[in-house]
Amino acid sequence: MPLARFRPRPKLRPRLTLRIAAAAASVIAISVLAACGASSAGSSSAAAGDAGGASGTVNWEWELPTSWDPVTSSAGWDMHVLGLVYASVTTLNTAGDVQPGLATGWKYAADGKSVTFTLRSGLKFSGGSALTATSVAENIKRGQTQANSTVAAELSVISKVIVNSPVSFTLDLSQVDYQVPDLLAGKDGMIVNPAYFSNVASLPTKPEGAGPFSLTSYVPDSHANLVRNGDYWDASQIHVANFTVQSITQPEQILSALESGQVNVAYIAGNQVAAAKAAGFKIDVIPSEVVEELDIQITSKPYDSPQVVQAINYAVNRQALVQVQESGYGTPSYQPFPTGFVGYSPALADEYPYSPAKAKQLLAQAGYSTGVSVTLTSTSATDSLAEQIQGQLQEVGIKVTINDISADTSTQYLYLDKSIPFAIDGTAGRMSPVEMLDVLYSQQGLMNVTGKATTVPSPVTTALSKALTVPLDSAEYASVLRNAVTTSVEGEPIHIWLYTEPRIFAYSSSVSGIPSDLVQQRWEGVTVGG
Repeated sequence: MPLARFRPRPKLRPRLTLRIAAAAASVIAISVLAACGASSAGSSSAAAGDAGGASGTVNWEWELPTSWDPVTSSAGWDMHVLGLVYASVTTLNTAGDVQPGLATGWKYAADGKSVTFTLRSGLKFSGGSALTATSVAENIKRGQTQANSTVAAELSVISKVIVNSPVSFTLDLSQVDYQVPDLLAGKDGMIVNPAYFSNVASLPTKPEGAGPFSLTSYVPDSHANLVRNGDYWDASQIHVANFTVQSITQPEQILSALESGQVNVAYIAGNQVAAAKAAGFKIDVIPSEVVEELDIQITSKPYDSPQVVQAINYAVNRQALVQVQESGYGTPSYQPFPTGFVGYSPALADEYPYSPAKAKQLLAQAGYSTGVSVTLTSTSATDSLAEQIQGQLQEVGIKVTINDISADTSTQYLYLDKSIPFAIDGTAGRMSPVEMLDVLYSQQGLMNVTGKATTVPSPVTTALSKALTVPLDSAEYASVLRNAVTTSVEGEPIHIWLYTEPRIFAYSSSVSGIPSDLVQQRWEGVTVGG
């Protein structure tokens, strides 16, 4: 199920330099009149918004999306901003359990090979047109068939979409898969107004969904302006009248933007927390699915020796990494899921406690008693982490040379060519935990960097397949999923998990607080005072 690479540190990604004059000239006004098939009444509604008693503005410092079209968005991080404009068929709670969204419920057939969803009555897109089961069907078909779709692989399990009524649709599946409601909680299930499908090239900059806000103007690499969508199914919980997303590329400028009032909510690094607190801003540390890792190609020397891979695990001082890289904000990790998430396996809680002595012993057993030399691939965004790992491995006799490559080419080399044996990487998770495991560990998994050269062990394949066949509400689901996590991590040691990285927000006292949502940042319940 290949997807584009998730980058957990958006502000450290190389970006185009913003030229203010050029940006001002490139403002993209979002007018529903310009969209194919939309009505003038819808345009007026979207432009004016519907305050509905809401007031105030959230000015959010955050990364703008690679595309406002969920079908062509190429970064998992985009989900947080796309969720402002689009509503999904389902949602996830803070533990990763699936909940109603546009759909109030769903029911699987007895054989697990079809699932019927029931939509809320009276759903509307932000422009005022109706959102029905037909709208969902057209979105799923576009996601499956559009040439540049980044969600086609996830939706491939759906063999047929049947519209039963305006508020009911059935998905026929090519195999038993009880993870489909999870999948539809993310980009796969974000519903775009089909009126735009005759000109999908406009969607990356001119979106229309049924989410909590409507986009009114957009300056690429600078900011986006939005207004409250009164037709959002949960609009009673949206208390903010206006919303902006502002991309500030230099971390040192973020606190200045807070102090000047340019933004009132900002995503900050751990080493900025003390300064933000001293300046009088409130801080929320929100757990997330972001996990830093090392990818290892276990068909390449010296990683073809299990003892060498184990030695690296024991040689890495994860708590020290958290202290230096994240100023203490984060948790050492030995698996792809954080504590509290539905996929977290307690059996892996302390899989490789820091032990240089154990690491040296394993290297000796592998025939490297006098040491071994390796190359660790990094990008400019992860060089600090690479250098700290270099020092830790040196202490046990592993000499590390850092190979710095462009972030623009890393995906090609690491995931597609699978030509990098040892690299720093990271994941921001998926809506479905089994999909996440599939991406990481299955033979065809995009992040299985050894995938072309070796066969995934049968216990891993069996565990992943089993997890798909257990209903989410079954009493055995949690244990089956935990077994799949444990079996994958221990049976296919191609990822060395390092630590989780939370979302840290500094915000003005006028903002009531930031919802703590592990998977997708949400804004229900937030208020902004005068």
